[in-house]
Amino acid sequence: MKISSYFGNLPSLRRVLIIQLGDIGDVVWTLPAFQALRTAWPGVELSVLLREKIGSLLAAGEPPLKIFEVSGKGENIFATAGNTFSLVRALRREHFDCVFDLRADERGGYMAFIAGSPFRAALYYPSLRGLRNRLFTHLVRASGKPLGSGAADQSFYILQAFGIETADAVPKLCISQDTRVRAAKIVASLGLSVTGQAEAVTEDGTAVKNWITLNPFSRWSYKEWGMEKWARIIDWLYEEFAIKSVIVGSSDEKKRADAIATCPGRAVNIAGSTTLAELAGILSLSRLHIGVDSAAPHIAAAVGTPTVTIYGPSDWRYWAPPGKDNRVVVSDMPCVPCSLKGCNGEGRSLCLENLELGKVQDAIREALRAYGEGSKG
Repeated sequence: MKISSYFGNLPSLRRVLIIQLGDIGDVVWTLPAFQALRTAWPGVELSVLLREKIGSLLAAGEPPLKIFEVSGKGENIFATAGNTFSLVRALRREHFDCVFDLRADERGGYMAFIAGSPFRAALYYPSLRGLRNRLFTHLVRASGKPLGSGAADQSFYILQAFGIETADAVPKLCISQDTRVRAAKIVASLGLSVTGQAEAVTEDGTAVKNWITLNPFSRWSYKEWGMEKWARIIDWLYEEFAIKSVIVGSSDEKKRADAIATCPGRAVNIAGSTTLAELAGILSLSRLHIGVDSAAPHIAAAVGTPTVTIYGPSDWRYWAPPGKDNRVVVSDMPCVPCSLKGCNGEGRSLCLENLELGKVQDAIREALRAYGEGSKG
Protein backbone atom coordinates (compact mmCIF):
# COMPACT_ATOMS: atom_id res chain seq x y z
CA MET A 1 0.00 0.00 0.00
CA LYS A 2 1.36 3.41 -0.99
CA ILE A 3 1.88 5.94 1.79
CA SER A 4 0.91 9.60 1.65
CA SER A 5 3.52 12.35 1.52
CA TYR A 6 3.47 12.56 5.30
CA PHE A 7 5.60 9.45 5.44
CA GLY A 8 8.57 10.69 3.49
CA ASN A 9 10.22 8.27 1.12
CA LEU A 10 8.84 5.04 2.58
CA PRO A 11 7.70 2.92 -0.39
CA SER A 12 4.95 0.99 1.38
CA LEU A 13 3.23 0.49 4.71
CA ARG A 14 3.31 -3.01 6.16
CA ARG A 15 3.69 -2.81 9.93
CA VAL A 16 2.44 -0.16 12.36
CA LEU A 17 3.07 0.08 16.11
CA ILE A 18 0.76 1.88 18.53
CA ILE A 19 2.25 2.73 21.93
CA GLN A 20 -0.26 3.13 24.77
CA LEU A 21 1.45 2.85 28.15
CA GLY A 22 -1.51 4.14 30.15
CA ASP A 23 -3.90 2.43 32.53
CA ILE A 24 -6.53 -0.10 31.45
CA GLY A 25 -9.15 2.60 30.91
CA ASP A 26 -6.77 4.50 28.63
CA VAL A 27 -6.26 1.34 26.56
CA VAL A 28 -10.03 0.88 26.22
CA TRP A 29 -10.34 4.45 24.96
CA THR A 30 -7.73 3.63 22.32
CA LEU A 31 -9.90 0.94 20.73
CA PRO A 32 -11.56 3.36 18.25
CA ALA A 33 -8.09 4.39 17.06
CA PHE A 34 -7.24 0.76 16.30
CA GLN A 35 -10.42 0.40 14.27
CA ALA A 36 -9.79 3.67 12.41
CA LEU A 37 -6.31 2.48 11.43
CA ARG A 38 -7.66 -0.86 10.23
CA THR A 39 -10.27 0.91 8.11
CA ALA A 40 -7.85 3.47 6.67
CA TRP A 41 -5.01 1.01 6.10
CA PRO A 42 -6.51 -2.43 5.40
CA GLY A 43 -4.00 -5.23 5.24
CA VAL A 44 -1.49 -3.52 7.52
CA GLU A 45 -0.24 -5.59 10.45
CA LEU A 46 -1.14 -3.63 13.56
CA SER A 47 0.84 -4.09 16.80
CA VAL A 48 0.45 -2.45 20.19
CA LEU A 49 2.87 -1.85 23.06
CA LEU A 50 1.21 -1.88 26.49
CA ARG A 51 2.07 -2.01 30.14
CA GLU A 52 2.62 -5.42 31.68
CA LYS A 53 -0.44 -7.68 32.16
CA ILE A 54 -2.80 -5.44 30.15
CA GLY A 55 -2.25 -7.30 26.89
CA SER A 56 -4.67 -10.09 27.80
CA LEU A 57 -7.54 -7.60 27.54
CA LEU A 58 -6.86 -6.98 23.85
CA ALA A 59 -6.04 -10.66 23.36
CA ALA A 60 -9.67 -11.32 24.38
CA GLY A 61 -10.93 -9.40 21.36
CA GLU A 62 -11.34 -9.95 17.64
CA PRO A 63 -9.68 -9.36 15.26
CA PRO A 64 -6.39 -10.06 17.04
CA LEU A 65 -3.57 -7.57 17.50
CA LYS A 66 0.09 -8.37 17.89
CA ILE A 67 0.84 -7.46 21.50
CA PHE A 68 4.05 -6.39 23.20
CA GLU A 69 4.31 -5.51 26.88
CA VAL A 70 6.71 -3.33 28.86
CA SER A 71 7.75 -5.05 32.09
CA GLY A 72 7.03 -3.33 35.37
CA LYS A 73 9.65 -2.46 37.94
CA GLY A 74 10.58 -5.78 39.49
CA GLU A 75 12.65 -6.51 42.59
CA ASN A 76 15.40 -8.08 40.50
CA ILE A 77 17.14 -5.36 38.50
CA PHE A 78 18.91 -7.92 36.33
CA ALA A 79 15.64 -9.65 35.39
CA THR A 80 14.10 -6.28 34.57
CA ALA A 81 17.08 -5.35 32.39
CA GLY A 82 16.93 -8.73 30.66
CA ASN A 83 13.21 -8.34 29.92
CA THR A 84 13.76 -4.86 28.54
CA PHE A 85 16.58 -6.06 26.29
CA SER A 86 14.40 -8.91 24.98
CA LEU A 87 11.56 -6.47 24.28
CA VAL A 88 13.84 -4.10 22.38
CA ARG A 89 15.13 -6.94 20.20
CA ALA A 90 11.58 -8.13 19.54
CA LEU A 91 10.43 -4.65 18.53
CA ARG A 92 13.40 -4.01 16.23
CA ARG A 93 12.87 -7.36 14.49
CA GLU A 94 9.44 -6.15 13.37
CA HIS A 95 10.94 -3.32 11.24
CA PHE A 96 7.93 -1.06 11.87
CA ASP A 97 7.24 1.43 9.11
CA CYS A 98 5.68 3.90 11.53
CA VAL A 99 4.99 4.32 15.23
CA PHE A 100 2.28 6.36 16.96
CA ASP A 101 2.73 7.10 20.66
CA LEU A 102 -0.61 8.01 22.24
CA ARG A 103 0.75 9.11 25.61
CA ALA A 104 2.64 12.09 27.02
CA ASP A 105 5.44 10.38 28.84
CA GLU A 106 9.17 9.88 28.41
CA ARG A 107 9.02 6.08 28.42
CA GLY A 108 6.79 5.90 25.36
CA GLY A 109 9.08 8.30 23.55
CA TYR A 110 12.14 6.20 24.28
CA MET A 111 10.37 3.01 23.20
CA ALA A 112 9.27 4.66 19.94
CA PHE A 113 12.84 5.73 19.24
CA ILE A 114 14.36 2.38 20.19
CA ALA A 115 11.90 0.52 17.93
CA GLY A 116 13.88 1.95 15.03
CA SER A 117 11.03 3.18 12.84
CA PRO A 118 11.83 6.00 10.39
CA PHE A 119 8.45 7.61 11.16
CA ARG A 120 7.50 8.36 14.79
CA ALA A 121 4.51 10.57 15.64
CA ALA A 122 3.00 11.88 18.89
CA LEU A 123 1.26 14.90 20.36
CA TYR A 124 3.46 17.88 21.14
CA TYR A 125 3.60 18.88 24.79
CA PRO A 126 5.56 22.15 25.22
CA SER A 127 5.54 21.80 29.01
CA LEU A 128 7.50 18.53 28.97
CA ARG A 129 11.17 18.76 29.78
CA GLY A 130 13.93 16.45 28.72
CA LEU A 131 14.24 14.57 25.45
CA ARG A 132 10.66 13.40 24.98
CA ASN A 133 9.63 15.76 22.19
CA ARG A 134 12.94 15.24 20.39
CA LEU A 135 12.45 11.50 20.10
CA PHE A 136 9.80 11.82 17.36
CA THR A 137 10.07 12.70 13.69
CA HIS A 138 6.57 14.25 13.65
CA LEU A 139 4.83 16.17 16.47
CA VAL A 140 1.18 17.16 16.31
CA ARG A 141 -0.54 19.96 18.21
CA ALA A 142 -3.94 19.16 19.71
CA SER A 143 -5.85 21.17 17.14
CA GLY A 144 -7.83 18.46 15.41
CA LYS A 145 -11.61 18.23 15.28
CA PRO A 146 -12.98 17.18 18.69
CA LEU A 147 -15.16 14.10 18.40
CA GLY A 148 -17.19 14.80 21.51
CA SER A 149 -16.32 11.38 22.89
CA GLY A 150 -14.04 12.46 25.71
CA ALA A 151 -10.84 10.55 26.21
CA ALA A 152 -10.74 9.15 22.65
CA ASP A 153 -10.02 12.61 21.26
CA GLN A 154 -6.34 12.56 22.22
CA SER A 155 -5.66 9.59 19.95
CA PHE A 156 -7.58 11.11 17.07
CA TYR A 157 -5.81 14.45 17.23
CA ILE A 158 -2.72 12.50 16.19
CA LEU A 159 -4.37 10.32 13.57
CA GLN A 160 -6.39 13.14 11.99
CA ALA A 161 -3.17 15.01 11.28
CA PHE A 162 -2.23 12.21 8.89
CA GLY A 163 -5.58 11.86 7.16
CA ILE A 164 -6.99 9.07 9.32
CA GLU A 165 -10.62 9.79 10.24
CA THR A 166 -13.33 7.86 12.05
CA ALA A 167 -17.10 7.83 12.02
CA ASP A 168 -17.36 6.17 15.42
CA ALA A 169 -15.26 7.12 18.45
CA VAL A 170 -17.10 4.87 20.91
CA PRO A 171 -14.88 2.07 22.29
CA LYS A 172 -16.01 -1.41 21.26
CA LEU A 173 -14.39 -4.71 22.19
CA CYS A 174 -15.67 -7.77 20.35
CA ILE A 175 -15.05 -10.74 22.65
CA SER A 176 -13.55 -13.81 20.99
CA GLN A 177 -15.37 -17.13 21.11
CA ASP A 178 -12.61 -18.72 23.16
CA THR A 179 -12.85 -16.00 25.80
CA ARG A 180 -16.63 -16.28 25.91
CA VAL A 181 -16.42 -20.01 26.52
CA ARG A 182 -13.93 -19.56 29.37
CA ALA A 183 -16.05 -16.82 30.93
CA ALA A 184 -19.22 -18.91 30.63
CA LYS A 185 -17.56 -21.79 32.47
CA ILE A 186 -16.56 -19.48 35.31
CA VAL A 187 -20.09 -18.07 35.55
CA ALA A 188 -21.59 -21.57 35.53
CA SER A 189 -19.20 -22.64 38.32
CA LEU A 190 -20.72 -19.88 40.45
CA GLY A 191 -24.17 -21.40 40.00
CA LEU A 192 -25.33 -18.57 37.75
CA SER A 193 -26.94 -18.70 34.32
CA VAL A 194 -25.35 -17.36 31.16
CA THR A 195 -28.52 -17.17 29.06
CA GLY A 196 -31.05 -15.92 31.60
CA GLN A 197 -33.33 -18.91 31.17
CA ALA A 198 -35.06 -20.27 34.29
CA GLU A 199 -34.25 -17.06 36.11
CA ALA A 200 -36.19 -13.82 36.56
CA VAL A 201 -38.99 -13.22 34.07
CA THR A 202 -40.42 -9.86 33.04
CA GLU A 203 -44.15 -9.17 32.67
CA ASP A 204 -43.97 -9.85 28.94
CA GLY A 205 -42.39 -13.25 29.57
CA THR A 206 -38.82 -12.31 28.69
CA ALA A 207 -36.17 -14.21 30.62
CA VAL A 208 -33.38 -12.13 32.12
CA LYS A 209 -30.29 -12.97 34.12
CA ASN A 210 -30.61 -12.55 37.88
CA TRP A 211 -27.01 -11.42 38.44
CA ILE A 212 -24.98 -8.30 37.89
CA THR A 213 -21.29 -7.41 38.25
CA LEU A 214 -20.18 -4.92 40.83
CA ASN A 215 -16.82 -3.18 41.34
CA PRO A 216 -16.58 -0.87 44.39
CA PHE A 217 -12.81 -0.41 44.10
CA SER A 218 -10.37 2.04 42.56
CA ARG A 219 -6.59 2.35 42.69
CA TRP A 220 -7.23 5.72 44.32
CA SER A 221 -9.22 5.94 47.54
CA TYR A 222 -10.59 9.39 46.67
CA LYS A 223 -12.66 7.77 43.91
CA GLU A 224 -14.33 5.21 46.17
CA TRP A 225 -17.78 5.24 47.74
CA GLY A 226 -18.17 3.80 51.26
CA MET A 227 -17.84 0.00 51.49
CA GLU A 228 -20.76 -0.17 53.93
CA LYS A 229 -22.94 1.49 51.28
CA TRP A 230 -21.98 -1.19 48.78
CA ALA A 231 -23.01 -3.86 51.28
CA ARG A 232 -26.41 -2.18 51.49
CA ILE A 233 -26.65 -2.06 47.68
CA ILE A 234 -25.98 -5.81 47.52
CA ASP A 235 -28.71 -6.52 50.09
CA TRP A 236 -31.14 -4.17 48.36
CA LEU A 237 -30.59 -5.76 44.94
CA TYR A 238 -31.31 -9.19 46.34
CA GLU A 239 -34.25 -8.24 48.56
CA GLU A 240 -36.06 -6.07 46.01
CA PHE A 241 -35.14 -7.74 42.72
CA ALA A 242 -33.73 -11.19 43.63
CA ILE A 243 -30.53 -10.13 41.85
CA LYS A 244 -27.19 -11.55 42.95
CA SER A 245 -23.96 -9.55 42.79
CA VAL A 246 -20.68 -10.83 41.38
CA ILE A 247 -17.93 -8.68 42.89
CA VAL A 248 -14.97 -8.14 40.57
CA GLY A 249 -11.60 -6.54 41.19
CA SER A 250 -7.89 -7.17 41.50
CA SER A 251 -6.14 -9.61 43.82
CA ASP A 252 -5.20 -6.66 46.05
CA GLU A 253 -8.91 -5.98 46.55
CA LYS A 254 -9.97 -9.51 47.41
CA LYS A 255 -10.00 -9.07 51.19
CA ARG A 256 -12.06 -5.90 50.99
CA ALA A 257 -14.48 -7.67 48.66
CA ASP A 258 -14.82 -10.48 51.21
CA ALA A 259 -15.88 -7.90 53.78
CA ILE A 260 -18.96 -6.87 51.77
CA ALA A 261 -19.84 -10.32 50.39
CA THR A 262 -20.95 -11.58 53.78
CA CYS A 263 -24.42 -12.93 52.97
CA PRO A 264 -24.30 -16.36 51.25
CA GLY A 265 -26.45 -16.48 48.13
CA ARG A 266 -26.53 -12.71 47.68
CA ALA A 267 -23.00 -12.00 46.50
CA VAL A 268 -19.97 -13.94 45.31
CA ASN A 269 -16.44 -12.57 45.30
CA ILE A 270 -14.22 -13.32 42.28
CA ALA A 271 -11.82 -10.40 42.77
CA GLY A 272 -8.33 -11.50 41.74
CA SER A 273 -9.62 -14.84 40.43
CA THR A 274 -9.68 -14.04 36.72
CA THR A 275 -7.38 -12.81 34.01
CA LEU A 276 -8.18 -9.48 32.40
CA ALA A 277 -9.48 -11.36 29.36
CA GLU A 278 -11.77 -13.53 31.51
CA LEU A 279 -13.02 -10.44 33.32
CA ALA A 280 -13.95 -8.88 29.97
CA GLY A 281 -15.81 -12.06 29.07
CA ILE A 282 -17.70 -12.13 32.37
CA LEU A 283 -18.61 -8.47 32.04
CA SER A 284 -19.95 -9.18 28.55
CA LEU A 285 -22.30 -11.80 30.05
CA SER A 286 -23.44 -9.59 32.92
CA ARG A 287 -26.90 -8.07 32.94
CA LEU A 288 -25.59 -4.76 34.31
CA HIS A 289 -22.33 -3.44 35.71
CA ILE A 290 -22.32 -1.15 38.74
CA GLY A 291 -19.19 0.48 40.14
CA VAL A 292 -16.95 3.48 40.67
CA ASP A 293 -14.61 5.31 38.33
CA SER A 294 -12.15 2.54 37.47
CA ALA A 295 -11.27 0.21 34.60
CA ALA A 296 -14.27 -2.13 34.91
CA PRO A 297 -16.99 0.30 33.69
CA HIS A 298 -14.92 1.10 30.59
CA ILE A 299 -14.48 -2.59 29.77
CA ALA A 300 -18.14 -3.35 30.48
CA ALA A 301 -19.36 -0.57 28.20
CA ALA A 302 -16.93 -1.62 25.46
CA VAL A 303 -18.29 -5.18 25.46
CA GLY A 304 -21.88 -3.90 25.31
CA THR A 305 -23.03 -4.23 28.92
CA PRO A 306 -25.05 -1.32 30.42
CA THR A 307 -23.30 0.49 33.27
CA VAL A 308 -24.06 2.64 36.30
CA THR A 309 -20.89 4.44 37.44
CA ILE A 310 -20.38 6.64 40.48
CA TYR A 311 -18.10 9.63 39.89
CA GLY A 312 -16.58 11.94 42.50
CA PRO A 313 -13.82 14.49 41.75
CA SER A 314 -13.11 13.14 38.25
CA ASP A 315 -14.78 14.84 35.29
CA TRP A 316 -17.33 12.32 34.03
CA ARG A 317 -18.00 14.53 31.01
CA TYR A 318 -14.58 13.52 29.71
CA TRP A 319 -14.14 10.00 31.09
CA ALA A 320 -17.58 8.38 31.42
CA PRO A 321 -18.51 5.66 28.90
CA PRO A 322 -20.66 7.30 26.21
CA GLY A 323 -24.17 6.30 25.16
CA LYS A 324 -27.66 6.06 26.66
CA ASP A 325 -26.94 2.61 28.10
CA ASN A 326 -24.33 4.05 30.45
CA ARG A 327 -25.53 6.07 33.41
CA VAL A 328 -23.53 8.32 35.71
CA VAL A 329 -24.25 9.16 39.36
CA VAL A 330 -22.64 12.28 40.83
CA SER A 331 -23.05 14.39 43.94
CA ASP A 332 -25.09 17.59 43.91
CA MET A 333 -22.26 19.51 45.59
CA PRO A 334 -21.39 22.64 43.53
CA CYS A 335 -17.65 21.85 43.53
CA VAL A 336 -18.17 18.67 41.47
CA PRO A 337 -16.14 17.90 39.41
CA CYS A 338 -13.03 19.52 40.89
CA SER A 339 -10.53 17.11 39.24
CA LEU A 340 -8.51 17.08 42.46
CA LYS A 341 -7.19 14.02 44.27
CA GLY A 342 -9.63 14.35 47.13
CA CYS A 343 -10.55 17.31 49.31
CA ASN A 344 -7.45 19.22 50.46
CA GLY A 345 -5.26 16.46 49.08
CA GLU A 346 -6.21 14.15 51.98
CA GLY A 347 -7.39 11.23 49.85
CA ARG A 348 -11.00 11.77 50.95
CA SER A 349 -13.80 13.10 48.76
CA LEU A 350 -16.70 14.72 50.59
CA CYS A 351 -18.76 14.60 47.42
CA LEU A 352 -18.65 10.79 47.57
CA GLU A 353 -19.01 10.57 51.33
CA ASN A 354 -22.16 12.69 51.10
CA LEU A 355 -23.61 10.91 48.05
CA GLU A 356 -26.87 9.37 49.24
CA LEU A 357 -27.72 5.72 48.84
CA GLY A 358 -31.11 6.58 47.36
CA LYS A 359 -29.60 8.47 44.43
CA VAL A 360 -27.51 5.45 43.44
CA GLN A 361 -30.52 3.15 43.89
CA ASP A 362 -32.61 5.36 41.60
CA ALA A 363 -30.03 5.06 38.81
CA ILE A 364 -29.77 1.28 39.22
CA ARG A 365 -33.55 0.90 39.27
CA GLU A 366 -33.81 2.96 36.08
CA ALA A 367 -31.18 0.80 34.39
CA LEU A 368 -32.87 -2.44 35.44
CA ARG A 369 -36.22 -1.26 34.15
CA ALA A 370 -34.67 -0.31 30.83
CA TYR A 371 -33.37 -3.85 30.34
CA GLY A 372 -35.95 -6.01 32.08
CA GLU A 373 -36.43 -5.57 35.82
CA GLY A 374 -37.63 -9.11 36.40
CA SER A 375 -39.49 -10.27 39.45
CA LYS A 376 -38.68 -11.81 42.75
CA GLY A 377 -40.06 -15.24 42.82
